[in-house]
Amino acid sequence: MNLLQFKNVYYNSDEKLILKNISFNVGKDDFISIVGPSGGGKSTLLKLSSHLISPSSGTILYKGKDLLEYNPMKLRQNICYCFQTPYLFGKDVKENLAFPYNIRDLDVDFERIEYLLLLFNLDKNIFNRQVEKLSGGEKQRISLIRTLLFTPDVLLLDEVTSALDADNTLIVEKAIKKINEGGTTILWVTHNLEQSRKFANKVLTIEGGQIKSLEVIK
Repeated sequence: MNLLQFKNVYYNSDEKLILKNISFNVGKDDFISIVGPSGGGKSTLLKLSSHLISPSSGTILYKGKDLLEYNPMKLRQNICYCFQTPYLFGKDVKENLAFPYNIRDLDVDFERIEYLLLLFNLDKNIFNRQVEKLSGGEKQRISLIRTLLFTPDVLLLDEVTSALDADNTLIVEKAIKKINEGGTTILWVTHNLEQSRKFANKVLTIEGGQIKSLEVIK
């Protein structure tokens, strides 16, 4: 089953062609690493996938329906984008992790929060820590946990470990692999070639705004 389908997608910004004739399918449970030189259009591809921007021409389908026909806010609850630089708001971790429940008018699921804290190797006592006192690695992991409290169909990761040390990178990699095994499709932009082939079943290479190759690796 294809969750996402790109059909002859082009994207222009300020009269500059960023992506050209992008066509490929994303299957359910895929783990796709997206690699290629800086400025090649990788992040733009993720933004298109979550309707943060719209294609200049061509079609993107989600579950067989044009992405543009979905309510953007509802869509982004199922196709979630995680940025390279984490953004936490408010005073403490509790406020950040309660937010996804509050906007849905639901009670906070502390069991789910504790499961994800454990998965990302964080002590449950971090729940009451002030945001400003968190390390960079802790902020990134809390940001990811906030995104994953309600399991998305597709998780879009944009260089999420590029600023992390080796230990934190390994923690995040293992957690994301576990999330993928649980049924979430992963698209992960990375410049780390070793990382790109560690867990992925496909590697998509983009150069100069075009698909150079889509390699099935296992």
